[in-house]
Amino acid sequence: MIVQIIDAGGAQQAALYSGEVRARQEGDLAFRIGGKIVERRISAGQSVRKGQVLARLDAQDVGLSAQAAASAVKAAEADAALARAELERAEGLFAQRFISQSALDTRRSQYQATQARLQQAKDQAAVSGNQVRYAELVADRDGVVTAMNVEVGQVVAAGQAVLRLADPASREALIWVPESRVAALRIGDDALVRPWNAQDVTLPGKVREIAGAADSSTRTFAVRVAVSGADERMPLGSTVAVGFLKDGKSAGANAPVRLPLAAVVQREGQASVWIVGKDNTPQPRAVEVAAFRDHEALIRKGLAPGDRVVVVGAHVLKEGMAVKPVEQSAPVALDVLR
Repeated sequence: MIVQIIDAGGAQQAALYSGEVRARQEGDLAFRIGGKIVERRISAGQSVRKGQVLARLDAQDVGLSAQAAASAVKAAEADAALARAELERAEGLFAQRFISQSALDTRRSQYQATQARLQQAKDQAAVSGNQVRYAELVADRDGVVTAMNVEVGQVVAAGQAVLRLADPASREALIWVPESRVAALRIGDDALVRPWNAQDVTLPGKVREIAGAADSSTRTFAVRVAVSGADERMPLGSTVAVGFLKDGKSAGANAPVRLPLAAVVQREGQASVWIVGKDNTPQPRAVEVAAFRDHEALIRKGLAPGDRVVVVGAHVLKEGMAVKPVEQSAPVALDVLR
């Protein structure tokens, strides 16, 4: 029989994960129009300022479109001026009873139509002007370029990621947690973060975000841990170790005891476990289960520090049997659990 000894902390163990340092605010920058890149002014790793031009597209085509739109505005202005003059003449003739009301209404309608076409031409010219400005990729915030995805001469589509810009002022740890353990974490849980390049540094952190869905390829959940006091000891992209209790809480007298599912059996409709006494005789004990999870059960009541709980072979035990318990931490126990 393999047994687990309950300690004062509910037999909880620290869970450790390796992850990477990421910026809390980061995102891809892209051109809002397509075209051929003719200039790239920055490289990965460089710091940029808000409003700085990062790259440019060949703007010849959009420039010609802007010129055509400006010419269309001038033509519309000329048509509107002519329509206004004809309307004023028609109003004078109508006052002298030389034309009918219908003729005057026609001139007024023509004038209103030319005004609408003029506004349409101005709006189109504004759009064309924006297209010219969109040929320059401008930083929308201060940050550090963490990735460059294009080179000069490459043709890109509108919205295609050109570079990734991150804010180094807000750094956090990104870890990937298996499906069987993510349920033990909660937003706000305390954690400890240690950079791999500074093993003597340990920084406090808190779980800030837990992904709502697993990654489609790795089937793990992304968990972001906000780190207090993160600085140059945690460069962006570097590796860190993140540790916290599996339940995400400090161990204590009221912490639930975590047992494998195989340790809990049903006796007369009551959840029970087998406790091995000093004489190596197992006895059933009713317990209160707080929750069942994928591979474990959380026991709220019924166990005390020092109890030896059978975690392997509980389903074959009977009262009065003599057993030879093996602690779970023993090498043979670990082999059985694997």
